[in-house]
Amino acid sequence: MVREAPPPDRLCSVCKKDGVQWTGSFFQETSLLKVGLHIHLAHDGTPCPSSSTDYSSDVFQWSDTDDDIDDNYPEGHFIPPVRDLDQPAITIVDKSGVHSLSICYCHCPGALSRDMELFQAGLFPASFTRPKTAFTFAVSDNFLLDNLECGTSAMNYYSKIRRLTSSIFPLMWHGFAHKDDQLKDGDLALFCLACPQPGINLDLSTSMVTQSDDTPSWLMTRYLVMDGNFKAEHMHPVNPSDEVSLMDGLGFMVSNDRYKSHLAIAHDHVQRSDCNNHRAVNQANASPQRLEATGIGGCACARHGCFVPHSMVDFQKGERQMNMDYALSQALNYKTDRISRAITFYDINCQYNKYLKDQTASSMYLSIPIGMDIIPRIGLWHIHGHQDSCFVRIDGKIMETLWAPLNIISPSARGMGTPHHKEVLDYQMNDCNFMKMICIIAKFLSRKLKEAIKGAAESKLAFDNLNETAQPDMVILWKEEEVITHANRAEDPAAMDIYEVRLERGKCLL
Repeated sequence: MVREAPPPDRLCSVCKKDGVQWTGSFFQETSLLKVGLHIHLAHDGTPCPSSSTDYSSDVFQWSDTDDDIDDNYPEGHFIPPVRDLDQPAITIVDKSGVHSLSICYCHCPGALSRDMELFQAGLFPASFTRPKTAFTFAVSDNFLLDNLECGTSAMNYYSKIRRLTSSIFPLMWHGFAHKDDQLKDGDLALFCLACPQPGINLDLSTSMVTQSDDTPSWLMTRYLVMDGNFKAEHMHPVNPSDEVSLMDGLGFMVSNDRYKSHLAIAHDHVQRSDCNNHRAVNQANASPQRLEATGIGGCACARHGCFVPHSMVDFQKGERQMNMDYALSQALNYKTDRISRAITFYDINCQYNKYLKDQTASSMYLSIPIGMDIIPRIGLWHIHGHQDSCFVRIDGKIMETLWAPLNIISPSARGMGTPHHKEVLDYQMNDCNFMKMICIIAKFLSRKLKEAIKGAAESKLAFDNLNETAQPDMVILWKEEEVITHANRAEDPAAMDIYEVRLERGKCLL
């Protein structure tokens, strides 16, 4: 509704100027600073007669600072502070967002100090000698109320204010208002922009989707991590017949009816771990303790930590295989057309993968894309709880970082109605993916690329120095062993053991 409706009135209540300006080809959001607004302190809002500055210009000449700004959030039309001694601009934090405004102080003899002039105007300066940031009294009162009623910290409140400043914050999902197409599962959810998705970031033509000989295999592989969260409990609803779902199955939580049908025919294999004493296996049938759901589980992309749409399920007892089977099946079928390989990370993959194919074949509600090869892996964090014969050990614990912010709202959602509970989780997971999408390139990938380039040069120098000291015959032998290892590591995890440090006890000379 927010994106489809006509734009609201943008006129400023002070200067009656619009919040957009014409660039010559389109309207662009701007700030009151750029359209010429000056806030005059003292003299009832009129220019100080002792000031020689000309305020008749409609457009304020401004320039960016050279200071580095930490762009954790999109700033939209936010303007950095300007440097002009005659017309200093300061950052004003208000309930409506973060703004950069031109502040004109009084220059009359006997005028108050700048911090006191800001106080009289209802602005609380962050410093008192040369204030560059100020908070309105209204935002201070609003934060106090949020802190008392909601327990909001100052950091979280300021993050909210910054996001209000951004013009791209998705207040509502949009894009389907004028389409007659029927919505599909997960259509109202955002997914990872870096994971391969044919038809979205991959061309559907055979030349692009079919893997050529020089195409890295990881580029055309879907990486998934599976995990459960027992903090997201949900109580039985009081009046389930009165509950109405607004977006059943359109977000991250799976559609209710089909999931219940799967559980009704699925066989519950009570099993004990034959690897080591894995808690997720042995406690899969824990008591529900009068809860409708003892937690949730699902899949996320293992590389970038984005929840996979329509792949989150709730647990009726514990983290049982029938629950995770359905979550994995939905994740493997979400925008994976012509992707032939998926690598899955799961804490108990050595036990879980034994029954996956049998479970899939025996259920009409489970499916794996034809021709897709599933390669099971175990996260590095949990490998010390496994035997050496288990699957290749790679770091795959990124989902724990996704549960942490979700657990903050889980207690408040515990007693909600079932549809409301799922939609709250949908919105939280969608926002998590959204923040990954807008920050992954500008902040994370660019920084990691610079670190990788620097690290590769340092590693190459260290390797070359070490290689010069090694015997030539041993170098040739090591290269041959490396080729064999990489060729066999998918089928034989023990092949990677050649990279382990080998220590031999020295001979005693006495």
